[in-house]
Parts: sequence; structure tokens; C-alpha cells
Amino acid sequence: MANENGKTVKIKLISSIIPTEGELEKYEMWLEGNCVEKGANHYLRYEEVQEETRIQTTIKLDEAKAFIMRSGGVNMRLPLNLGLRENGHYESPFGSLPIVTDTHQLSIEVTQSEKVSGRFKTQYDLIIGGNSVGQYTLEIQFTEVYS
Repeated sequence: MANENGKTVKIKLISSIIPTEGELEKYEMWLEGNCVEKGANHYLRYEEVQEETRIQTTIKLDEAKAFIMRSGGVNMRLPLNLGLRENGHYESPFGSLPIVTDTHQLSIEVTQSEKVSGRFKTQYDLIIGGNSVGQYTLEIQFTEVYS
């Protein structure tokens, strides 16, 4: 039976954004979270604090596709499906916005020997109002830590 709380993992998150009009923006964060296994899927969960706002993030990982769900300071559903355009949404205190992702790269690797570890990488165009606003790359590495 799967543990609902999952295993505690240390997460290295690297996010790169190349706006349609602008310079490369790159962010790196080290976080602590949980990795939960349910059936053939893994769920990576962590919390970010941005400008005193807490954002809960859950990433559903399976072999063919991924979903990034965020709640708290922002609410977002970001579907990632290699080679397909997918509809999602982004909500902030300023309003709701329909978004589309066009995923060019998606790789997921989870290993479970003595401890769970993995790597998730995706590259996608974010489309708002029919126009690409930039190319996004997200790379996450995670490794179980013992408490």
C-alpha cells in the first residue's frame, strides 16, 4: 500500500525562461518536499514561498505526460504532453487566464533502489491569446533524504 505522505526528498529546481521579447531568465531553488507513488505514477509535492506568499506545487509524473498543479498565491493547471498542445489555466489575484502549452521535450526518470530519486525535465512554449510568450525549461532533480 502506498504511503500517502510519501518519502521526504531534497529537490533541486532549475527554471529557465526565454521570453519572446527579452533576455534569458534563470532561477535555481533548493526545496524539501515529498515523493508519493500511486500505481504507476509518482507525485512530487513541495511548497515555495514567493514574496511572503505560499504556493503548493504538485507534479504528476508518468511515462507519457505530466501535470503541474499549483495552489495558494496562484492557482495553475499546466498539462505537459509531448508533441501536443494542451489547454490549461492560470489564476492570480489579478484574474484568470487560459493558457496553452506546446511541449517539445519531456523526460521522466525515477529510480527506487535503497532510496527514491529521479529527474524530470521539460521544455515547452507557453501560449497566451494565441501567441507564444516564451520558451520555458524546467528541470527538477530529487533524492530521498532520511529523517
